[in-house]
Amino acid sequence: MSEERLREEFPGKAEAPKSRREMRRERERERRKRRLDSLAKFFARLWGLLDSLARVFARLGRRLDNLVGYFVRLKALNPAKISKERLREELRRQEEAPKSRRELRQLRERQRWRKRWRGGLTELLVTVFVAVALVFGFVRPFVFEAFSIPSESMVPTLEVGDRVIANKFVYRFAEPERGDIIVFESVDSARHRENDTLIKRVVGVEGDDIQVQNGRLLVNGEPQDETYLNEKLPDKSSYGPTTVPEGKVFMMGDNRANSGDSRIFGPVPLENLKGEAFFRFWPVRRIGHF
Repeated sequence: MSEERLREEFPGKAEAPKSRREMRRERERERRKRRLDSLAKFFARLWGLLDSLARVFARLGRRLDNLVGYFVRLKALNPAKISKERLREELRRQEEAPKSRRELRQLRERQRWRKRWRGGLTELLVTVFVAVALVFGFVRPFVFEAFSIPSESMVPTLEVGDRVIANKFVYRFAEPERGDIIVFESVDSARHRENDTLIKRVVGVEGDDIQVQNGRLLVNGEPQDETYLNEKLPDKSSYGPTTVPEGKVFMMGDNRANSGDSRIFGPVPLENLKGEAFFRFWPVRRIGHF
């Protein structure tokens, strides 16, 4: 019997309650949709920023062209053959001597060029200042930032000394999801005194039941297929079960047998998250997404 016919037969009957798995899948779809929307907004803003930077550097190029033209005109005076003092005396003598119409026109042209060059130089300095302020005042603090991998907790995905770029903008509009590799501030300052910035993988979000049995991760009672783990050093530990509180995420390293993570210092608050690592730019032989 079709769904429409059932509704006609039982118009007053409420919908059957959803199972826990269906509700979890529905939440996952909603999170994925919100994340895609936030990424679309992020890239739209990023495109606008890049367009502004392109206009700034185009203006910078024009100022450099004007500067080159100025030096080309100065070359006509051939200052290499005479000293600065002699050049000044020659220019002063030319200014004091009676001028023909042609010389007056050339003098006015030189004065106009000097004013234009000074204004162009001022605009060039302002343009460079604005470009530097945009890059270091907006892009680095709010959009992207580079981080170095401090430990072996993410082997083999990330090695010690790898340098990655983290998107610091994404979690302003979306919540973390399972599988995200996140840079965050440690909640255990006593344990991580040398470097309080860590990088781990999200294995559980708020409301998830986390348990580890003989090295196997179970989320909400379901075993997880984790192909990214370090097979050379298998984990045989057990943990939990525990439920991830609201406003927190459960983080674990890919090198489970050698990782200090949420199994030790507990779930990480969302306000400790710095950004999602998504691109490795060093070493060159391993450059790319992960």
